[in-house]
Amino acid sequence: MESFLNRYRSITILLLVVFAQLVLLAVQVKNDQDVRMIRVWTVTAVTPAARLIEGFRGGGVGFLRRYIMLHEADAENRRLQAELDRLKVENIFLKNELSTADRAKALQVLQSHIPSKTLAATMFMAGAGSSSKVVFVDQGSMAGVQRGMAVVTSDGIVGKVMAAYPMASEVVLVTDPDFAAGVISQKNQSRGTLKGQGTPLCKVDYVPIDEKVELGEWFYTSGDDRIFPRGFPAGVVKSVRNAQPYKEIYLEPSGLQRGLEDVLILVEGVHMEVPDAPPTGQPVYIGPPAPAAAGAVGASGAVQPPPPTAAGTAADTLRSQYKAVGNAQGHTFGVGEVGSKPPDFTKLGQAPAAAAGAGAAGRGAGAGKPEAGTPAGAGVDGRGPAGSSGGQPGR
Repeated sequence: MESFLNRYRSITILLLVVFAQLVLLAVQVKNDQDVRMIRVWTVTAVTPAARLIEGFRGGGVGFLRRYIMLHEADAENRRLQAELDRLKVENIFLKNELSTADRAKALQVLQSHIPSKTLAATMFMAGAGSSSKVVFVDQGSMAGVQRGMAVVTSDGIVGKVMAAYPMASEVVLVTDPDFAAGVISQKNQSRGTLKGQGTPLCKVDYVPIDEKVELGEWFYTSGDDRIFPRGFPAGVVKSVRNAQPYKEIYLEPSGLQRGLEDVLILVEGVHMEVPDAPPTGQPVYIGPPAPAAAGAVGASGAVQPPPPTAAGTAADTLRSQYKAVGNAQGHTFGVGEVGSKPPDFTKLGQAPAAAAGAGAAGRGAGAGKPEAGTPAGAGVDGRGPAGSSGGQPGR
């Protein structure tokens, strides 16, 4: 290096002098924006290196910061997911508890309303196989359960006990092909045999073709099989077809609609009457009728029949119309004496004055005719002619 400087000493000194002159000029000279050139050159030379250094520093710090934040967000996400899973499990548990309480309450109500002696049981296992129609309940022979006893719920019949073990019982469901029970229709008292088909629908066999069975009609147990007492719901008709020599009737069993967690085993069955109305799952509120529903009079003076209500039937509407006509004619139902004139129902829809005039004309016409067994010259009420009383001459 010394040999190089010794050889090019003059040139080196010249370059140093020129560089020093340039520096001095840069210090003294300013650009059009009043910034010294030395500052401009320095900033221009330092800026790329500063950018590069700042880029590396900011990227590293940002990466570390984002990594830490994502790590915290991932931990929070895991915590929230675990909380959500716990709440879902708790919600399912509470729904099951509520459903169990509802079924237990329904069974208690059923036990208090039927005369049969029952034993509450809970299903804990289903038979093997995806299409199995057999379940196991937690009451057995030690509790008094015997083979052939009926199993029901508040919705209808479920099946019958096929085998009784000391601590459990095996129950065959109504949909099993080996199940059969005697049933009777609600409206026309058509008797038949309910048989399982291995499907959700059961078949009612041995109903004569001339018997009348309607869609939506309910079938109840008839008690003919000596297993199910009379009067328990069996199901509702979903399909009816005439075939020789019996009808083809398929119904949906009502006892399997809301699950089989809780059931009743009939230890001592007692027959009941088949109800006139189909069973309902819950009570229905029916409000009172409108205050001005009966005996309303229109603007023209005609008796207006009360408007039909949602709770009434056609017979109720007709009864209200006749009652309105009777009230307009001054007739009180259930109070008239023997032989009194009934209301004129031919005036339905006419003005009350016209109806009353017609009634008065009828009474006037009848007053001029003596009744049977009344002496000539006597009035209708048995008294003498006008102006006399008790047959005494008038004054």
